[in-house]
Amino acid sequence: MATAADPRGIPKEERDVRVEDYLNDKLQTYDDLENLESLLFNVKNQHDLLTKQLQDAEISLEKAHKASESHASSLLRQAEAFQTRQADIGRRLLVVTRSETSGEATRRFESSMEKLRGLDVAKGYVERLKEVEELSAEARLRVKTSPRTALKSYARLQNLTRELQSLQPAAEGAAPHLVGHVEIASMSLRKQMKEVLENEFEALLNKIKWPSKEVRIDGADQNEWNEGVGKLLELQKVDLEASDDGKGNDGDWKEPSVLLPLEVMVKPLELRFRYHFDGSKPTNRTDKPEYFLSHTISLLNTYCDFLSQYLGPVLRSQFAGSSVGLNPIYADSTSAFITSLLPMLRRKISHLLPEIVGQPQLLSHFIHELISFDSTLKEEWSYEGGKGLENWKGLAWEVLVKQDWFPRWLQVEKEFALSRYQTIVSTKDAWEIDYDVDPSVTKATKSAIRLKDLFEAITDRYRPLSSLSQKLRFLIDIQIAILDKFHNRLHSAIEAYTVLTSSIARAVQGVSKEDQASLAGVGGLERLCRVYGSAEYLEKAMRDWSDDIFFLELWEELQERARRNTGKNLAGPMSVQEVANRTSSSVGSGDDTGGLFDESAGAFNELRVRTEGLLVELLSSNMKETLRPYSRISTWSSLNSDVSASTSTITLELDPPVRQLSTYLSFLSSALAPAPLRRIFRHLTSYLQQYLWDYVLMRNTFSTSGAVQFSRDVATMWDLLDVWLGEGQGEAGMRRLREGVGLLCLPLREGGREGGWNLRDVERKVFESNEKAKEVLEEMGVEVLTESEARAVLERRVELGS
Repeated sequence: MATAADPRGIPKEERDVRVEDYLNDKLQTYDDLENLESLLFNVKNQHDLLTKQLQDAEISLEKAHKASESHASSLLRQAEAFQTRQADIGRRLLVVTRSETSGEATRRFESSMEKLRGLDVAKGYVERLKEVEELSAEARLRVKTSPRTALKSYARLQNLTRELQSLQPAAEGAAPHLVGHVEIASMSLRKQMKEVLENEFEALLNKIKWPSKEVRIDGADQNEWNEGVGKLLELQKVDLEASDDGKGNDGDWKEPSVLLPLEVMVKPLELRFRYHFDGSKPTNRTDKPEYFLSHTISLLNTYCDFLSQYLGPVLRSQFAGSSVGLNPIYADSTSAFITSLLPMLRRKISHLLPEIVGQPQLLSHFIHELISFDSTLKEEWSYEGGKGLENWKGLAWEVLVKQDWFPRWLQVEKEFALSRYQTIVSTKDAWEIDYDVDPSVTKATKSAIRLKDLFEAITDRYRPLSSLSQKLRFLIDIQIAILDKFHNRLHSAIEAYTVLTSSIARAVQGVSKEDQASLAGVGGLERLCRVYGSAEYLEKAMRDWSDDIFFLELWEELQERARRNTGKNLAGPMSVQEVANRTSSSVGSGDDTGGLFDESAGAFNELRVRTEGLLVELLSSNMKETLRPYSRISTWSSLNSDVSASTSTITLELDPPVRQLSTYLSFLSSALAPAPLRRIFRHLTSYLQQYLWDYVLMRNTFSTSGAVQFSRDVATMWDLLDVWLGEGQGEAGMRRLREGVGLLCLPLREGGREGGWNLRDVERKVFESNEKAKEVLEEMGVEVLTESEARAVLERRVELGS
């Protein structure tokens, strides 16, 4: 766009240069001269436009100058007027405040304004006080003649009280005296109205013969009943609605209010309660807390129907459409009645506890009865405490937690449990094996069985508790502690057995013949079976306990608490890691496959496995000693060839081992279940097989008669094992020896045995090559023996060596 600058302000030389540049740009060829007129016309138009713009700019500039001068004049006039007014205000302020300087006058003026504001606030206070006094006076005046009107005045006064209380924080605690005065006036009015209405209702109760069992409300008294109950509920309704639904300031559950009609109705019941349980009556016994607790339950049974029929409808009518009606502690007549009975129980409990604190047995019994009473209220009477079953923790919780009696009770229960444990392990028959059980199970000692009963009895003591920490303290401090003690006792027994049976101990300390007898043979087996049976019994019990619904829920709650643990202890002073060390390493790990008894069950499992190994060692050692004379026989190659294969007589030296093995089998089959019995004898038969192979078969040469006799001896042992362990168990445990004896007993000629195999043919093929040996052994049904072992067996026949 062209500028509106005056060309006369441009130097002549610069103008000439610009004109020359313009002409050179527009007139570059002869053809451009033809457009000269058009060019001149455009130049003229541009000149006119620039001239017009210049004129407009000059006009705008003139207007701006005039506006600026006008604005400056206006500001000057305003400043002069302000100074004049300021001086006038200063003079007036000096006159009003009688001050000599303006600063002093300002301070005095602000002080006066503060007084005016104070007067305004005082006026508001006076108006509030006047309103309070008017409402109180009106309510007192009409409480007897027109209770409904009085209740409306009281409700307005209560609303005013709550309004002032709610404004206090915003006002930074201003006017505390006013708020306090209004609260006192409200409480005083409530007390007076409550007294009048309760007296009227009490007169009605006397009229209907409350609390006799014949109490009833006739038609003529029904309206009076509804009116009396309704007025008391209306007086209390404002307070109930203002409450935070049964929660305290800290969010914890607090005691719900007793409904005023029931407060009046409970008075004669409380007098009767005190007569029986506070005085010198036989019913007032510190060792029988169940007396006053069962009396409370009997009151519920007696008056439940009456209250449901006559009080319930009034409650529903009064609280309809109100938040109070949603709270079962007030809307349900039975729950409201239970709430009204609890204060007298709390008073009785507070008097009883100091009397029994020094008597552990009475304290334990009392807590147990109180827990049972809480369970009855929750389960049979559906008492929810106002906000759901889980929120009313019971009177026992109030005693154990709020009044901090739990540590003392836990100590008492622990002492009882440990005392009972000592009795269990110290009785004369504690370590006797209890055979009076199912024959198909491993037999435990009587002490282990009694310990399980003790454990389950302790569980029943704390099962109803709601606190995870308290339940864990019982589990860890008492139950697992007792299991650990019993485990240590069993472990010590195994350690003592190991020491006494070691060759070093026998050489250094010496072992008496009596001790040797108790450690060898059936005596030693019985000693080990006591430990084995007890360990297996309690290990299985702990697996069953882990599947119990109570311990499953406890485990899940523990895992949840451990996962969101913020460094706080889980059970008393115990941290998450300490709890995990006593229960399960899975605690807090997110592993849901664990259980509360993993550590304890694992310890008993290790003890059982170790004891099983000692049983195998004892059996093997004893059988080795008994078989030693049999292993020294060297006449297998010279036995009379006339010995008949049908003769059933075993070698004389084998008779003691067979009788001993029979004794062991007889005892162990009565002490152990079939599974561990077979497992143990599977190890024993493996040992016997190796012993007979190494010390009899491989150390001697056999004639045909000797081989048959050896086969008969071994078969006798197999038959004995089959009797106690099951058909075929003997041979199954000694397959290598069975196949070796089969080769050893091959006849010299064909037809000597069924199947057509003879010693010479088998010997020729077995020794020919490994392939031939493998082929013939497969044809004979030999599966366990290797080719080299088969050759070693055949070499034991004297006929092949001759």
